[in-house]
Amino acid sequence: MKENKFLTSKAALITLLIGCFVVFVSMGIRQTYGLFFQFFENDLNISNTFFGLAIGVQAIVWGVFATIFGIIADKHGANKVTIVALLVYAFGIYALGNLNSTGFLFQLNLGIFVGIGLGGAAAPIIVPTVAKHFPNHNRAKAAGLVTASASVGMFLYPILSSALFKYYEWQYVFNIFVFIILSAAILSYFLKQPSTNEGSQNNQNSNQTLSEAFKEAFGHKSYLFLMAGFFVCGFQITLVATHVPKYVIERGLDGWTGPAILSLIGLFNIFGTLTMGYLADKYSKKILLSGLYFFRGIIIILFLFLPSSNYLAIGFGICFGFLWLATIPATFGIVAQVFGTRYLSMLSGLIFLSHQLGSFSGAYLGGYFFDNFGSYNYAWYLSIALSFFATLMHLPIDERPLKRVATV
Repeated sequence: MKENKFLTSKAALITLLIGCFVVFVSMGIRQTYGLFFQFFENDLNISNTFFGLAIGVQAIVWGVFATIFGIIADKHGANKVTIVALLVYAFGIYALGNLNSTGFLFQLNLGIFVGIGLGGAAAPIIVPTVAKHFPNHNRAKAAGLVTASASVGMFLYPILSSALFKYYEWQYVFNIFVFIILSAAILSYFLKQPSTNEGSQNNQNSNQTLSEAFKEAFGHKSYLFLMAGFFVCGFQITLVATHVPKYVIERGLDGWTGPAILSLIGLFNIFGTLTMGYLADKYSKKILLSGLYFFRGIIIILFLFLPSSNYLAIGFGICFGFLWLATIPATFGIVAQVFGTRYLSMLSGLIFLSHQLGSFSGAYLGGYFFDNFGSYNYAWYLSIALSFFATLMHLPIDERPLKRVATV
């Protein structure tokens, strides 16, 4: 009955626990940068535009290095990748607070170094690393647990930062974060590769080369459909995270509603990812994803066209938060189910790069439409259209494993 257990080895438990802690740290700290902007502006003379550019650069660098690190992790193990990434991450955070990061140095530290750090220590690397230890019928649950840990970090670190600001200078708060990141780097040494008998799927395609895996994925329509869907995910969550605080004020709501929406998103994302992880191991992942994007579209429509109120804003934060990162367990689960786990980190990284291109588009177009038309509505209309586009894109996905592999 071993195959019916959720944890089938000590290595799986260790990797799951450390993976959860790593994304708790990396994704949690990333959620705080907006809170530091007031200090960047006053002490480093950083403008809104320059800060936004750094976040955009970070998103693209994150996506590119998630792919690069994914290739390395599949070949040499994720622990080496994650340690290096976290060290770079720690240096970027330390330099921001201690090395007078003005001008180009600000872009280098927050945009490039932190982006590289996230590329090797966030969900696109850690989720596949953990997922390799689990058979197909438990893989989405494991992915849901890791993603939920990232959500806990996204919820708690902004609260922690706000509390620390009352007692310490912002530079010292960053130094505290550096210590936490270095602790995660040390623990990352113990991220385990699955043993040869931890599931036949891990070894069925061991003779496949990297170029063969790449050509196979891009020759499979389902993989391209997943990339299109994840582009939409990136567009929507970055549009919301970047522009909702100002949008609600434009609609005449109280100033606290913007931060409340983002906080509720972080909180209810925990429940959403765990729920999706559970459901994705029992039901069709493509149908779950199609339904998720459909409901995102409905939620945005209601938020846009119902009369403005603080209650509506709270409801939007709760509902959209439930669907926030719930795409990850099912999306990466389909990749593992169809293509196997040999190159899972690389294939997941490429899909995440599409997500980050969507993130850049959501952040940029939201600002562009507002600056040129005086309203965010056109960005919201585009987001609604993309929701239903993604709904349709997931329906024809073929979830069956390729014949050369056999899921366990």
